[in-house]
Amino acid sequence: VLVVDRYDNTSITTSSSHQNQRWRCLGGDRQISQFTDTSKNKTMAIDQPATSNALAARDLEWAKNSPELLSEHAAINNGVIRTRFPPEPNGYLHVGHAKSMNMNFRLAFEKLGVPAEHRRTIFRYDDTNPDAESPEYIDSLRRDLEWLGWTPERTTYSSDNFQTLYELAVKLIRRGLAYVCDMTKAEMEAQRDLAKRRSSAAAMGKDPDVEAPIPSADILPGRNRDTSVERNLKLFEEMKLGLHDEGTLTLRLKMDFESANPNMYDLVAYRIRYTPHPHAGKGWCIYPNYDFTHGICDSLERIDYSICTLEFETRREPYYWILWALDMFRPKVYEMSRLNLEYTVLSKRRLLKLVNAHYVRGWDDPRMPTISGLRRRGYTKEIINNFCNDVGATRAMNVVQMDKLCQVARLTLADTTRRAMAVLEPIKVVIGNFTEVAAKAGEGGLTFDVQNSPTDASLGSHNVTLTETVYIDTEDFRLDEDPNFYRLTPGKPVGIKYHGGNLVCDEVVKDREKVKELKCHLDISERRSKPKSYITWVPSDGIHCEVRVYNHLFKEPEPSDRWEEELNPDSEIVHPNAIIDPSVCELVDKKNMDKWKSNQALQFERLGYFVLDIDTTFDSITKKGKLVFNRTVSLKEDKAVVKKDDVESEQKRKRAEQQRNAAAARDKLMTIEPKDLFKLAPEYEGKYSKFDDTGLPTHLADGTELTKSAKKKLEKERTKHTKKFAKSKK
Repeated sequence: VLVVDRYDNTSITTSSSHQNQRWRCLGGDRQISQFTDTSKNKTMAIDQPATSNALAARDLEWAKNSPELLSEHAAINNGVIRTRFPPEPNGYLHVGHAKSMNMNFRLAFEKLGVPAEHRRTIFRYDDTNPDAESPEYIDSLRRDLEWLGWTPERTTYSSDNFQTLYELAVKLIRRGLAYVCDMTKAEMEAQRDLAKRRSSAAAMGKDPDVEAPIPSADILPGRNRDTSVERNLKLFEEMKLGLHDEGTLTLRLKMDFESANPNMYDLVAYRIRYTPHPHAGKGWCIYPNYDFTHGICDSLERIDYSICTLEFETRREPYYWILWALDMFRPKVYEMSRLNLEYTVLSKRRLLKLVNAHYVRGWDDPRMPTISGLRRRGYTKEIINNFCNDVGATRAMNVVQMDKLCQVARLTLADTTRRAMAVLEPIKVVIGNFTEVAAKAGEGGLTFDVQNSPTDASLGSHNVTLTETVYIDTEDFRLDEDPNFYRLTPGKPVGIKYHGGNLVCDEVVKDREKVKELKCHLDISERRSKPKSYITWVPSDGIHCEVRVYNHLFKEPEPSDRWEEELNPDSEIVHPNAIIDPSVCELVDKKNMDKWKSNQALQFERLGYFVLDIDTTFDSITKKGKLVFNRTVSLKEDKAVVKKDDVESEQKRKRAEQQRNAAAARDKLMTIEPKDLFKLAPEYEGKYSKFDDTGLPTHLADGTELTKSAKKKLEKERTKHTKKFAKSKK
């Protein structure tokens, strides 16, 4: 029994007959919703944790819960506020999913002001499409979620509800709200196209029967829509028993063909698929679709906030219609902007194409934006989660600069990563006066104690020893003098790190045009000039390794529809003959490798942050096997070595110009009537030669007839424009 005492007499009247009032309960501040049931002439008080309206979104009449449903939900949740993270196991999780996890496990609760003890998040596999799902994907989703540090209340599968979903579908048939349909895919497309054209005509104030007349009731509303409950129950049972071929029958929901939202055009709830399910097994040959499943699962799992991205905003109507039709609890739905990151793609279809076409090494390729790819590249869970915290979650569409992720990586790795010297393209350097230099060396000789971190002594130190033969990087030597180049040239000495002497080039040994060896000496005299820079080196016993330097996967910040042509041929540059300081030997043993955790990271001095790759087979005892490193991110540019160019400022200027041009184009677009969109809009001008009566293109400029899918895409664009055009005239 909850004892309450109302302390705020001010009530807020909503569009329903409900009134929300503030009450004081013994034991703490709670939100008590008071509802008056006029049919029973009684009042119910429902107890739930106080939350803000931070996740409020577009309201619908179907979204309103009855007092009984609210009371039941509050009693079951008992003060808990619950979200869910429901990825489909049809690929690997990517950085966009990391943002969603951050929202559902942390940020949503913070926005709502939910105390930590009342927060719950379910991890659900949205596994309704056996054709695209696999045990590999199922396993990877779990591992990535665990690696990122999120702990769900429990793990569920949509497929565990298959029997319940089937029974609810039967209930809809019995209520006359679902029917078995034998229309072909082409017929359904024609039906949807006709309904959309009629809706567009109505939106423009025109008569749909004139602009898009219905040729036959077989097409709209469809020959099966008004069939008997008995017929539909019988056919649906036959579908379940496997008595019909794939593609011959579907179960559709009797929704609204006059809606402005095409997702309400009697969506398909069930299809026949003779494919074993990777989790549920071989027990089913009919599978529910996403729209039918996820809202019901949300309700069954007592979800309070169903959070998705903005492209699902038009799915709000069918989400709530289904729950309304079944008289089930309706969670609040909130749509946030999806993560758009420069120089990459996050579409599952495109990521799958990258893998299957062998543009990359696999789902965990370090160039991929997948969690596995980022981990393999050296991005830790702290980096990814901090990045998601910085990005946040709003409804504003934007493109996040890749450098933002890189900078988070630099800031995180700078304080935690052990340093070592390495060269990517080595040049052999023989120090001619080495014996003399060694003889003059003080205590400790030419072995130097080097801090693993210049800012954190607790990370310890390691030894490096200068040998008669050392290796420097080709980037640190030039044959020709350059006033802007401050490293080694035949006429300009350079400091050698940790020793302090000046390395002077006496002779260049070449193999044809390639520099093969440098004969040098060390100037340790007191009168030597102070060098403008110091270069790194590795001793003669350095460990040979392969270093893979990764750049942007695409040449364009925002890949277009021709994204395959925009792939960066230099996204991976392999240095097969690199050498690293031998002090790291024990750290890079193959026994420490694990593809599902963060592997050993190192900062190669002056080169960047690198991580041990899973292709490593190196044995630290025998010193045999392959040693492979991936570059995570470069260091900040060294202004003392290279003059900073104005590439960044030029990029900013171009972005600003693009934004101005885009704004001007949008303004011009709002002056064009929807029927003239494809004739007058600059982006479509000259592309099409023939149009139908509504202004929709039917043929390209060269006379080629447009496919149905192309027309469908153009119709979507026109529908969007129609809404924006109408809004601009208000």
